[in-house]
Amino acid sequence: MPTPSSFDYAIIRLVPRVEREEFINVGVVLFCVQHRFLGARVELDVARLKALSPDADVELLAGHLESFRRVCVGGKDAGPIGRLPQKERWHWLVAPRSTMLQTGPVHAGLCDDPDRALEHLLDTMVRVKPAP
Repeated sequence: MPTPSSFDYAIIRLVPRVEREEFINVGVVLFCVQHRFLGARVELDVARLKALSPDADVELLAGHLESFRRVCVGGKDAGPIGRLPQKERWHWLVAPRSTMLQTGPVHAGLCDDPDRALEHLLDTMVRVKPAP
C-alpha cells in the first residue's frame, strides 16, 4: 500500500457583494507536490448566486472562474501566471484578495490520489445536498 501524500487546498468563494461579506463556495484548488498536481474544480450554483445577487453577471463570473482551472493547467493559454512554475501558480491562486472571487484559508490533508481528493472536497465543501 502506497504511503499517502500530503496536499494543500483552498475553497474558492464567490462574494457577489464584497461589502456584505456574504459568500458561496464555488470550487476547490488543490496542490500536491509529491504528485506534481495542481488542479481546480468549479461548480457555480446559479440559483444560490441569484439568491444573494439577483443581477449578477453569470457568464462573466463563469469566465473568471474558468481562469482558476487554466492557471492550474499552466502554459501560454493561462497568460503570464500560467508560465510560472507550479508552486508559484499555487501561491498566486491562494493569495488573499478582496475581489468577488476569493480563496479561503489554506488547509492540509493526505491522499493517495489528488484528483480523487479534489473531487471529494468539491462534493463535501461546494455541492449542496438536496433535503431529504
